[in-house]
Amino acid sequence: MCNAFRDRIHSASFIDIAIGLAAICVLRLAIHPSWKKSGKTKLCGPKGASLLFGVGRELFESPDVGAMFEAWSKEYGVAYEIPMICGQTRTILCDPKAVAYFFAKDTWSYVNTPELKAIVARLLGKGLFYAEGKPHRRLRRSIASSFNSTAVRNLGPAIHKSVERVRTAWESSIDANGGGSIVLDVQKWMNYLSLDTFGIAGFSYDFGSLDGKPNAMISALDAITETFLEGFFSIAVALLTIVFPILMKVPTKQNKLFGEVYEKMSEICDGLMNDATKETDDQVSTMGLLCMHLPTTHTAFEQMRTLVLASYETTATAMTWALIELARHPDIQTKLRQELLSFGGEPSYDQLINDLPYLDAILQETLRVHPPVPELVRQADEDDVIPLSEPVRTKSGEVVDSIAVERGTVITIPVSCLNQAEAIWGPDARVFRPERWLEADGITKKAQELKGHRHLLTFGDGPRICLGKLFAIVEIKMVLWVVVKNFVLEMRDGPNTKVEIIRGLTLRPRIAGEGGIKVPLKVKQYKG
Repeated sequence: MCNAFRDRIHSASFIDIAIGLAAICVLRLAIHPSWKKSGKTKLCGPKGASLLFGVGRELFESPDVGAMFEAWSKEYGVAYEIPMICGQTRTILCDPKAVAYFFAKDTWSYVNTPELKAIVARLLGKGLFYAEGKPHRRLRRSIASSFNSTAVRNLGPAIHKSVERVRTAWESSIDANGGGSIVLDVQKWMNYLSLDTFGIAGFSYDFGSLDGKPNAMISALDAITETFLEGFFSIAVALLTIVFPILMKVPTKQNKLFGEVYEKMSEICDGLMNDATKETDDQVSTMGLLCMHLPTTHTAFEQMRTLVLASYETTATAMTWALIELARHPDIQTKLRQELLSFGGEPSYDQLINDLPYLDAILQETLRVHPPVPELVRQADEDDVIPLSEPVRTKSGEVVDSIAVERGTVITIPVSCLNQAEAIWGPDARVFRPERWLEADGITKKAQELKGHRHLLTFGDGPRICLGKLFAIVEIKMVLWVVVKNFVLEMRDGPNTKVEIIRGLTLRPRIAGEGGIKVPLKVKQYKG
């Protein structure tokens, strides 16, 4: 019966399935308000532009989703409700106190939605992103030693070696073009660098992307992002899939590409697993550590698949944004270069982390202004009361300083809003200004209430805070160290070139008005 149902799904057209899902949505809307009395605080919020999608389409297509969440926060308060797909609602928390409370109970009282878990299982398997509660804690403890400060310190030389390959390749391209400036797609180069660095440093495995070896996984991930540029059909499929994960079985272009990513990641992990079995006791890779600390080879395999995709996509996006901001702001780039050149020699791990304040400020400002993942979504697994730092007015007109949520309430933490909200970061919150991290009062008291890494939620917080954050920080700093010391970056069409955001698995940049997802920058060697 299961096979027959699966075959029926594969043979059905998207129109047939959409009609069926629309009927389900209408039924849900009709019966949901009447089947039980809710103890949930009824919050104010915007009205949906669409009965089917709520405000989901507007959020997905917005060039600045953080600004949308912030505008609603100004109108409705630090906690409000938005209508989403097929009659669902989400509670939005824009309050540092509420967010800190929420993250402290993540994976226990607040868990991934069933729909998100189904999508994660389909794409990555039942690994760290899938697990909750005690299983999540056990998995995280098993993996943590591969990404602590000692492990990353030992990986520093391998990270540097990988970044040096970018320098060599860029210098060769410049020399081959007469020694002047050339135009390079830095997004492509950062994609290659991120994958190769993670492979070499973490798993002693060279993907060869920086040497021109084709990589089907990168091609498929790029193609997935590009499908969102093809019109509302692809966006509609993506939005409906959030509610109905079964749509991932419909043979759309996007779903076929996701299937390719899964297959290619599995092939990569097979190779890493084989290499790990040949390691000696004095040279053990991250994969080897996973095999030693996790109960089964299958469990290690699923963690590997999760780590490869999570590290590659997010770090590559952050590095690309950092280079864009330096090209947009020649004064910031020059100031950073002066700090790096005056340092002298190659920095150790500890020096890279602690002794280059302006480099650190640029990194933190990049992570603040350009979080690769714009929001985090969870579902309450039990009834709860979330405290607020300032009162909000409910639909009934009552003013409350806490909100009741019931089991099943879907909650969104709008990272891109909390990282840039004027109410939290001050009137210049949306300006890229690294100096704020160096000034005595640069980080406002309200921002200091955010409990994430350096008062940012880019890496999340609580039990699910990003395990690889230290690895990512070292890699991004190393990229900026090598690139800015050796090259001058400029926007190809001048500093006022408009850059827009494309929502794929992460918030990727591209030059406005151009096809694809390229970020062409003008690059020339720094001559001193």
